[in-house]
Amino acid sequence: MRKRYDFTNARPNPYAKRLKKQLTIRLDEDTIAYFKKLAEELELPYQTLINLYLKDCATSHRRLKLSWKPTASAG
Repeated sequence: MRKRYDFTNARPNPYAKRLKKQLTIRLDEDTIAYFKKLAEELELPYQTLINLYLKDCATSHRRLKLSWKPTASAG
């Protein structure tokens, strides 16, 4: 390994915008089991499958049909 490297002609990583970001998300056990089983059938990592599913929802602007009313806060 060199003691010093010359980066004067270096250029930015063209794939940097495609990098994934790690985050923590809380999912129900049943949801995880569903995606793990499906991922096993498809021979994909389950986190990749969840990402692909969410990406498909985002690109197609799919929205959940749900009605949710926040509970009144106790105060």
